[in-house]
Amino acid sequence: MTVATRFDTSDPPERPVSLDDAEDLDALVETYDTVLVEFYTEGCSVCASMEPVLGVVARESDAVIATVNPRDDPPLVDRFDVRSVPLLVVFRDSDPVERLADGFQSAEDVIALIDRNR
Repeated sequence: MTVATRFDTSDPPERPVSLDDAEDLDALVETYDTVLVEFYTEGCSVCASMEPVLGVVARESDAVIATVNPRDDPPLVDRFDVRSVPLLVVFRDSDPVERLADGFQSAEDVIALIDRNR
């Protein structure tokens, strides 16, 4: 089942969505107005520490939150110029509008990042 069939605009997810590949990512950002995607890798302790933060952001923001491991779909590395993780990318109307690759971020900082891009 693809993201496009799992989600619709009338029922946005209230917790972070795990994406498998670029196809899932594209379908998700086309479905919702504002999406925050964390690019992460397995074994990254800072990425793991972001998991509870993203859960809080998903509950407190009306943006859809998602995670994707670009190693599972290597073209994502080039497409989004992933040089370090975690990389947070805000999508607005399907377009990436801001990115942040500065390590651990608090829930307040992530919500502010989303709010700047409304």
